[in-house]
Amino acid sequence: MADNHAEAAPSADNGAANSAAKPAGFKAWLPLILTVVLMPALAYGMTMYVLLPKLQKGMGITAPAAATGGEEHGKKGASGGAHETVLMNKLLVNVAGTMGARYLLVSVSVVGTGAGFKEKMEARDAQLRDMACGALATKTLTDLEKPGARNLIRSELISGFNNILGESMIQEMYLTEFAIQ
Repeated sequence: MADNHAEAAPSADNGAANSAAKPAGFKAWLPLILTVVLMPALAYGMTMYVLLPKLQKGMGITAPAAATGGEEHGKKGASGGAHETVLMNKLLVNVAGTMGARYLLVSVSVVGTGAGFKEKMEARDAQLRDMACGALATKTLTDLEKPGARNLIRSELISGFNNILGESMIQEMYLTEFAIQ
């Protein structure tokens, strides 16, 4: 009889250990499920309500102003609110670090709005060309061959042109010619 009691006690202990070792089912998966569901929602929220507004503010673009600006352009018509384009052909500079052996030829088409945009661009043509040539002459061959080089150059030129013009008149810039020789 003493042997029966000795055998029964360990089997009861094994049952308690097995139930403690089993996961709690849904509760064990809850952190993973919450992570999978909440992370995309948090990423979307951060992108839409934090990152994009900061980028737009840094570039001088505001969503409400852009939306109302489109309506105002339709109302203004020919009174200076329409998009105007100014061409700057054949900006030729030496590529930095090549000791004058290589050069970069760039032509740009600048699109802007505002009263007297075209007149301001023509009045400051020499200053704008000098700024553009100065910015382009600092680029090395490695800089020019990077995948996003054209976008970086475009944003640098837009920023520099807007500084010279005194306000954010330039809406877009197209690099119509971009040749490295």
